[in-house]
Amino acid sequence: MTSDANRDVTRLSPISRALGTGPTLDVLGVTHVYKAMADDTGQQFSIWESIVPPGHGAPAHTHTREDEAFYVLSGEVLFEVEGAAAPLRLGAGASLFGPRNIRHGYRNVGKITAHLLVFAMPGGGLDRMFTAFDEAGKRAGHRPDIATVTAIAAKYGVVIHPPKQESGCQG
Repeated sequence: MTSDANRDVTRLSPISRALGTGPTLDVLGVTHVYKAMADDTGQQFSIWESIVPPGHGAPAHTHTREDEAFYVLSGEVLFEVEGAAAPLRLGAGASLFGPRNIRHGYRNVGKITAHLLVFAMPGGGLDRMFTAFDEAGKRAGHRPDIATVTAIAAKYGVVIHPPKQESGCQG
C-alpha cells in the first residue's frame, strides 16, 4: 500500500502533548513546538505552535505541496497574502487559511511575543524543511543566510520570494 489514498492509518496512536512540550525547532528565529509531526499522523498533517518574537516571522514564500492554516493564539501578526488588497493584521482568535500555490508571509508587528497554532496538510515536507533550517542555523551558529534558506526550501517545493519592503512581512 504505497498510494496516499490507500495508506493504512488505522494503526495510528493518539498523541497528547502538554503546554510547552513536543519536538522543538528554531525556524529562522521562530520557535516551532510540534504537537504532531507528519510521521505521527500517517503523513496527513503536522501541527505546531509558532512562538514569534516581535519583528520576526516568515518571509514571503509559496508552497507547491502543502496547504497551511494559521490560528493566532496571542499577539498581533501582519500577513501578506497574494490576492489581498492589503496586508492582513490578525490578532488573538483570528485565523487564516493559506492554500498551496498562494504567496504568503507574516511578521509579528506587536510589542509582545505572538503565538500561532499552525496546521500543514500534508506536513512531511515542511517538517523536513524546518528541520533542515534548524540544522543549518546550528552549523552556522546563527540564522542561515537567504541563499541557504532559498536552496533548502527549493528541495521541498517551497519558493522564497524577494522582500517587498512595503509589506513589512519579512522575517
